[in-house]
Amino acid sequence: MAGFSSVLRRTYLTLYNWTVFVGWQVPHFNSYVAPCSYSDLVLTSGFDLIMLNNCRFQVLYLAVKTLRESGHEHVYDAVEKPLLLAQSAAVLEIFHGLVGLVRSPITATLPQIGSRLFVVWGILWSFPEVRTHVLVSSLVISWSITEIIRYSFFGTKEALGSAPSWLLWLRYSTFMLLYPTGITSEVGLIYVALPYIKESEKYCIRMPNTWNFSFDYFYSAILVLGIYVPGSPHMYTYMLGQRKKALSKSKKE
Repeated sequence: MAGFSSVLRRTYLTLYNWTVFVGWQVPHFNSYVAPCSYSDLVLTSGFDLIMLNNCRFQVLYLAVKTLRESGHEHVYDAVEKPLLLAQSAAVLEIFHGLVGLVRSPITATLPQIGSRLFVVWGILWSFPEVRTHVLVSSLVISWSITEIIRYSFFGTKEALGSAPSWLLWLRYSTFMLLYPTGITSEVGLIYVALPYIKESEKYCIRMPNTWNFSFDYFYSAILVLGIYVPGSPHMYTYMLGQRKKALSKSKKE
């Protein structure tokens, strides 16, 4: 029974990692790429959620193509739906940690996924004024390269039992550049959105009301920015520790 559970776990994680890898990277071979609708986000099961190839856009390809042909102002429009799908699918990784499918601590997974969801849904999707900023391009490219490497590494490891040394090195080295560029883009976009958040009062709850409760999205966004101050060095230090451990283990083997 334990052997069957192990095979099932590895099969599921292999499918999950390679499917999201495809969603982040590979251009579809059809000359026409059918857009996916927002109804695609309403998925009935975990299996449905990992089948992200129903959405034929691939984030990195479209971002680079649009950046080259049309400029950074149009990058978000090109990648919006696959970006939302691929990033929202990462919620499953919190579940994976909670139920013990993976060994990654929830304290490392939750802040990273939470901050990304806040940026894609709470900033970019909610405030169109920010979408044409050049930081959207650096954000999408940093995230895409990071995830392509990460999902291919774990997909290979789950499928074959190990990953090649060059992929291991990429997994635990490229973050040293891509993490700062990604974090800088996230923080910058939240900061750029602050005037629009304050002016629109979107998602704000004002008194008086039935619940006798008030909420200000503007100050919540400022609070999120404040969390980046201790959170970013903590995550970077954690990844440096993981790098040292993984590369040392690889040398011994």
